[in-house]
Amino acid sequence: MKHLFFTSLFVLFTFFSFSQKKTTTSATINFDATTSIDKLPKAENKTVVAAIHTKKGTVQFEATIKNFTFSNPRIQEHFNSKGWMSSDEFPTAVFNGTITNISAINFRKNGTYTAQVEGDLTIHGKTQKIKTVATFVISEDEINSSCDFGIQLADYGIDSPAVGAGKVARDPKISVKATFDN
Repeated sequence: MKHLFFTSLFVLFTFFSFSQKKTTTSATINFDATTSIDKLPKAENKTVVAAIHTKKGTVQFEATIKNFTFSNPRIQEHFNSKGWMSSDEFPTAVFNGTITNISAINFRKNGTYTAQVEGDLTIHGKTQKIKTVATFVISEDEINSSCDFGIQLADYGIDSPAVGAGKVARDPKISVKATFDN
């Protein structure tokens, strides 16, 4: 009887520990590097792996660089090339961060919450600190999260001829969206 009690307690503890970490393999990142000269450098990646730990406040995402799609295949080819993202050498972009005001979000109550997120973004083998505001929309079934931020390509060692010619923004806008089961 004692063994059954401890086994049940262990199973419940394990369930609640793991249920606080939510993951998805279908988060989306939009990349917008358009300029007044060229409106085509926009890309989307719908196969981003993302995770959030609702108790600890940790957030992560990992995007395969070759999974960014552009409306023009030629731009996609340039984007993945050696002079740009060098996606054969640096196949992923990774963010590891923390919600710094996790107590402001009630993951058990429907509503819209604003959070401060800080962390490290690694692109092209270079890591930089990122601070942004994220929005979390909580419902019984889902946690929807989104944030927008900008980066400086030079901070990540990215300087292609298209950037120098003004065809690609030096400071592209990044949008991240993820939906997790609640």
